[in-house]
This record gives sequence, C-alpha cells and structure tokens, in this order.
Amino acid sequence: MITLGELAESLGLTFNGEPRRELKGLASLDIAGAGDVSFLSDRSFVASLEKTRAAAVVLHPDYASYCPVDYILSDDPYLSYAQLSKFFDTSVLPAPGIDRSANMASDVKIGEGVSIGPNVCIGSGTVVKDRVVIEAGVFLGADVEIGESTRLFPNVVIYHGVRLGSFCRIHANSTIGADGFGFARNPHGWERIAQLGGVLIGDRVDIGANTTVDRGALGDTVLASGVILDDQVHIGHNCEIGENTAIAGCVGIAGSTKIGANCTLAGQVGVVGHISICDDVHITGQGRVLRSISKAGTYSSGTHLSNHRTWVRLGARFDQLEELNRRITALEKTFKNQMNQEVGEV
Repeated sequence: MITLGELAESLGLTFNGEPRRELKGLASLDIAGAGDVSFLSDRSFVASLEKTRAAAVVLHPDYASYCPVDYILSDDPYLSYAQLSKFFDTSVLPAPGIDRSANMASDVKIGEGVSIGPNVCIGSGTVVKDRVVIEAGVFLGADVEIGESTRLFPNVVIYHGVRLGSFCRIHANSTIGADGFGFARNPHGWERIAQLGGVLIGDRVDIGANTTVDRGALGDTVLASGVILDDQVHIGHNCEIGENTAIAGCVGIAGSTKIGANCTLAGQVGVVGHISICDDVHITGQGRVLRSISKAGTYSSGTHLSNHRTWVRLGARFDQLEELNRRITALEKTFKNQMNQEVGEV
C-alpha cells in the first residue's frame, strides 16, 4: 500500500488531491474503484475518465479538467504507468538460497544472494553472479555466465557458452543457444554443420516465454542491451539485434541478419537471412522483409482482410498479373511503333 503523495514523490511528479489517500491497486479507468490508481494515455478514453471511480488517475495536464477525482500530472502517462506498476507487482521473488535438489558441477561459481530453485542443473565452469534468481527446472550448460540480478523463470534452457548480462529476464521454457539451422546436402540427405559460436546477450534484455535464440555457426549471435523479445520469437544463428529493439510475438528472423537499434517488429513479421536493417525501422504486423533496409521509417507488406468472395476474386487476379503485364507491354510496344510511324509519315 502507498499513499498518493508517496507515489507522486516516487515518480517525481506533481499531484492534485489528498496526499494521504491510500492506493492499494492498479486498474483501468472503467473498472477502477476506491483504492485503485488508473491512468489515461489516449484521448479516446476521456469519456471513461469522466465516469471513473478510481481513487486517483495519472494523466497529461491537458486532461486534468475532465478528471472527477484526484490526479497525478505526467507529460508521458504511459511511461508513468509502467513505472508505477512496479509498486503493485504481486509476483513473488524467491528467497536467496540453493535448493538441495539442485545438481551443480563442483567448479560452478555462485555469487552472493543467489536463489537456485528445485531440480536446477548447472554445468561445469559456469558463473552465476550476485542476486541472480534461477527458478525450478532451469538447465545451464557448461561455461555459461549469468550477470547480476538476472532472473531465469522455470524450465529455461541455456546451452553451453552463452553469456547473459545483468538485469535480464528470460521467461519460462525459452531456449538460448540451441544449434542454428545449419545443414549441407550430401548424397544421402543432410550433413549437419557444427555450430561453433555462442550467444552474447547484453544488459536489461527481456525475453518472453517459449522463445528461441540460436547459437552462432561461427562467431556469436548477439542481442544488445535493452532488447525486448515477446513470446514465441525465433532468432536464427549469427543474427545481431541492436540496442532497445523490440520484437513482438511469432516473429521469425533467419540467420546472419543484422537489425539496428531502436527498431520495432510487430507480430508475425518474417525476415529473410543475410540482410541488414538500419536503426529506427518499424515494420508492421505480418510484414515480409525480403531485402535490406537502409532508410529509417515505417514499412508494411501483405494484404488487408476482406470477405471471402472478394478475396477469391482478388486471388484469381493475382494469378493473372504476369499475363496482364505481358499484354500491357505488348500494347505499349505496338502503340510506340505506331506513333513513330505516324511521326515519320509527317
């Protein structure tokens, strides 16, 4: 529990209302009640603001006159919401200590204040720095390094030779450092290419559940500091992802692709391998990136949803495009020849 005055002071913001008002939770404008703090980050919700029963609302000064309850003023209410959400976080942080069911090699180095849960397995030469949390069922291979205050949620798998920075979070069932998809044809099928690199992850990287980051074939796959990956993302071998780039769910990035800093890839984007994307590029949902991008901006591809009958007709038109192109080219050539002939006759 925190008071309105304490919350505003913690956020470094000014407020209007009763400083001793107790705030017990965080809720949306529509469902917030007495004791809840809410926020307004989009003007389309002003009607909800006017009807809210929240104890207090975080909002931009432009909307203060619409607010019927106490409020905290912020130039960026959504960022303030992100910051204040931590005051009401109910997730449990395991206490320091090593569960007796954990299985660790004799030369593992464990820092101070580390929590290691049930059935954790840690390989030889691995270093776990101060205040790391390793939850139940996590596997760490040989020669792994986990930076301070990083948290690994249940059943995360970290293969050998992976380096994680500080203050990272990797959610349940994600796998870091599995083999990249490297195979060469032989007369009988496929010959596996040994993946000799590792994975290098910077500080403050957040990786969602069931996400995979493959190790490099030669050299490392690299995720720079501040990168965030959603659930079910696949990063191929030897990819490099720049600082503070955000990648949403079900994105697939093929091997040896370089993505710059401060980019965003929306859900289900697909990126081919061996291309580069510069800084500050934003790709909308289901975009297909087939070549390098050298200019910052927003890019889209794909088709919009339509009713089935219309889509069937459009699909038939797509099949006809090549033939239509040939016919148009032939008509243009004929027209050009006719024009040249008429000019010559004049």
